[in-house]
Amino acid sequence: MMLDTIQKKLAALDCAAWELTETVKRGWEFYFIRHKLDQNRAVEVKTIGVKLYKSLEDGKLIGSASGEIPPTASDAEIDERLASILYQATLVKNPAYSITDKPVDVPEKTEGVDVEKIAEDFVRAIRSVEESEETDVNSYEIFVSELKRHTLNSNGVEYTCTYPSSAVELVANARRDGHEIETYRLFTFGTCDAEKLKSDVACAMRYGRDRLAAEPTPKLGTAAVVFSTDDAVNIYDYFLDRMSAGMKYQKMSDWELGKSVVADAKGDQITVEVLSTLQNSSKDFPVDEEGMVIRDRFLIRDGVAENYHGSRQFSEYLGIKDSSIVRNVRFAGGKGSAAEVRHGDYLEVVEFSSFEVDSMSGDIAGEIRVGYWHHGGETTVVTGGSVSGNMLEAAKNMTFSRETVQYDTHVIPAVTRLEGLRVTGVAEI
Repeated sequence: MMLDTIQKKLAALDCAAWELTETVKRGWEFYFIRHKLDQNRAVEVKTIGVKLYKSLEDGKLIGSASGEIPPTASDAEIDERLASILYQATLVKNPAYSITDKPVDVPEKTEGVDVEKIAEDFVRAIRSVEESEETDVNSYEIFVSELKRHTLNSNGVEYTCTYPSSAVELVANARRDGHEIETYRLFTFGTCDAEKLKSDVACAMRYGRDRLAAEPTPKLGTAAVVFSTDDAVNIYDYFLDRMSAGMKYQKMSDWELGKSVVADAKGDQITVEVLSTLQNSSKDFPVDEEGMVIRDRFLIRDGVAENYHGSRQFSEYLGIKDSSIVRNVRFAGGKGSAAEVRHGDYLEVVEFSSFEVDSMSGDIAGEIRVGYWHHGGETTVVTGGSVSGNMLEAAKNMTFSRETVQYDTHVIPAVTRLEGLRVTGVAEI
């Protein structure tokens, strides 16, 4: 076996430690135009990843580098690739740390994935989306995979996990008064969540249709902005990122364990929990890429920091012995309902050209493609302009619904409201 060959060669190398990851991807890909199958193909790909560590300056420093070895590589090619990776490791100098040495104490996940059945579920779900003369599905691509990942390292840690990972790329059309617009979407799941997929596609078509009747966004100055689509994940990742061991060690986050993450918070309090498993996530595995078991734990509870998360390197720098790389998380809902969060005057942006929240500075920036301006009991569809602000201030009065929604690896409140953001419109009120 290729892994056995590589391990034997690693034993002869002057490296401090090593990690190997063999991944076998088996799946189906389908390409549809107007619900008519244009082409499909089966895919099976094996990759072998290698990470080598080199002790430097009498063990005070350590370097590391990663690369891939083709599964068909000859002995000479393997030797050449390993030597290259090891040399690259000498160019990186970090304070010394150790790789995972804790035996994995959770069962391996070896049950196979029925990729054909999952693919059928996706096709059936998309074909059941209600279409009309104004809105329909133009084309879509379905990718369904079974991923089998086998990891092992020089400390004897070894684990095998099989899990599903799926994606749908879809283009929806909307027409009105002789004009037409296309809306692109990328959805990621583990298996097929048919009802959510159908709802998200229907919303994409509706937002496209409404944009054709939209008015220029008014120059609102500052306003409450509501987020109810997957763009809100960027807001919640601000909290997740600032609890990372990497950001903390590099002094890009000043959040301290046992203290509130938002000073003088008057809105809903953030609670975020790491999940060892999350149904229908495309990354539903209980052991991270470094061989650490992912355990359920709170990172922030009721607004107070409890645990950092992150790679072995930065966790060890902070003295954390039982951490892991985070893949699946759940943010708890707030006190009010979605209807209660949507109160008074507010701008609900459902489609951005781009939307970002900088984890270090807290800066918020988004270009409005489609929004709904709720004012004085009326609703106006708007487009153009931008939303900006900063999470350091916006988090103090942040409110969110008790209802939650799952976007692949994240469970977050379904509706999120930030007060006092700057709305640079393109029209006078």
